[in-house]
This record gives sequence, structure tokens and C-alpha cells, in this order.
Amino acid sequence: ALVHEHSLRVILDVVRRYDVDGVHLDDYFYPYPEKTAAKKIVEFPDDPSWRKYQKSGGKLTRDDWRRDNVNRFVQRFHSTVKAEKPWVKVGISPFGIGKPALRPEGIAGFSQYDKLYADVERWLSAGWVDYLVPQLYWPIAQKAQAFGPLLDYWHGQNPLGRHVWPGLFSSKVTDKADSWPVDELVQQIALLRERRPGSGHAHFSMVALAQNRRGLADALRRSSYPQAALVPATPWLKTAAAEPPTLALDRRPDGLLRLRLSPQAGAGLQRYALWLRGEGDWEFQATAFTSGDRALELELPAAGLSGLVLSALDRCGNESLRLGYRI
Repeated sequence: ALVHEHSLRVILDVVRRYDVDGVHLDDYFYPYPEKTAAKKIVEFPDDPSWRKYQKSGGKLTRDDWRRDNVNRFVQRFHSTVKAEKPWVKVGISPFGIGKPALRPEGIAGFSQYDKLYADVERWLSAGWVDYLVPQLYWPIAQKAQAFGPLLDYWHGQNPLGRHVWPGLFSSKVTDKADSWPVDELVQQIALLRERRPGSGHAHFSMVALAQNRRGLADALRRSSYPQAALVPATPWLKTAAAEPPTLALDRRPDGLLRLRLSPQAGAGLQRYALWLRGEGDWEFQATAFTSGDRALELELPAAGLSGLVLSALDRCGNESLRLGYRI
């Protein structure tokens, strides 16, 4: 209980004091097993709490009691954040393999259900997370931890349709001889888009992209991310409804087109999505978030621009109607 309370106070302090989009937990619940020099498992030292639970009449087995401790924390984590700011996303990135009794045929490996006491499938099915980032940190061809079947598995544990954004092990691209090939990440992204179009994914970690290891960032820019994209909407999180702004166009003598986007009355924090029709192709771009009571001015090259589609997005990615304009 003390760990619960302290952790939730810290989380709530962050949510109250900062304008965050979400709160994210990594996969440490009970810690990964420690071993002695003789390779013997060191039992987690929770005897005092366990004895207190038993004396109070508790009937759960020790493993189930540990899982119940984690379940109650995850549920409270979700409800505490939502009570303070309903639009703040709650997410967790668990170990990527599910509980043994439910795994797809041929999948094997570490059991977080039995060793970390993390019943991730329950959190997802109960809606205690807005997104789950299962750590699918294995190559496509590694059969015992195959990327495709594990991706399908987690989507299959998701009756409420929460976001499942697999975590990709981008940090396996290194400057060493045992580096993953860059194409492994490119192919994983292609596979998940084929199986789950319009969803998303996460990279662990940003360092590999920032360092452009073995040309990873360049390859992704060419093949996977040729232009900007919308973050998948989170329609179960409600903010002020997004309404398309009014648009004023001004063609300037210097060849630029000035766009003035004025929000509807009462609009909350939002951003704008624009699709620009050039010479045969559409190009997408999105603005930064702006206060709902302030107009936003943009300048675009007018040459070759024949059309514009415009919408507004609330901070949870929910989109207004799209309005089209000829230029």
C-alpha cells in the first residue's frame, strides 16, 4: 500500500503541474528475477507484507496475491490520472510475450505472468490502458518469438479496441558486427502496416534514430516515413469537440499564399491538418498545437497549388470534419 500511494502521488504531481499528453510505465512491476553467484533465484523480499495479508484473512496464493497487488496498482494508476485530466493517455510497455496458457502455437520464452506478476492481458481487456506497447524485440524470422504472431496475439487480447503500438528494438542497430540489419526494422514496419493498417508503433530507443546508426534514420525516412502522418485518434478520450477553423486566403505579391486559420468560439487546445494539392500529388502537413482562442497564420508557396483540405484535431487526435477549398 505504501508503494502504491507514493507512486501515485508522484504521478499525480506530474499530471497536475505539467501539460503532459500521457504517462507511460515501462515493464518493471515486480522486478526481473535476480540470481546468486550459484545461479539460485533470489526470492523477492516481501515476507512481511505477505504475512500481514495472510493474518488479515487473505485467501489468494502468493503468486495471485502478487498479481493482485500489480492489478490494483494499474487500475488505480488509470483512474487517478483520468480523474485529474481525462485526456491524458495512460500507457504501459510490457515484455512482449503473453501468458503461457494463451500463447500462439510455437511461441516460447520468459513468462512475465509468472515471474513479474504482470497480468497484461487483463489490463488491456479491462481498458486500464489507452495504449499498450508490447516489446516485440525479436526479428521476424525468430520462430519462438515471431514478430507477426506476437503482433496478432496482442491485438487479439484487445476487446475494447485500445491502441496496440508494438515496440521495435531499434537499438539493435549498432556499429558492431552483431548489429541487426537496417532492413529488419523497415520490414517490421511494413508487416505491421499490412496486418494492422492505420495503427502505429514505437521505437526503442530514440538514440539509434538520432545517431542515424548505419543510415537507419535515412532508410526510415525514405521507405517508412516519406511524409508526416496523423497520430491515431483516441476517440474514447473526450476533450472539447474539434471544429474546423474558418480560413482566409491572401495571395501575396512575392508568390506566397498566406493562410489565416481562425478557431471556432470555445475551441480548446488544437492543431490543424492540411492536405495540399500540388502538381498531381497531395502533400500532408500538420501544425503545432495552438490555443483555441488564437488565430494561426501560415505561409505557403502558391506556385502549382490548386487545392487545400483542412481539418482541426483535438489533443487526443480526434478530427473535425474536413473542408475542401479550390485555389
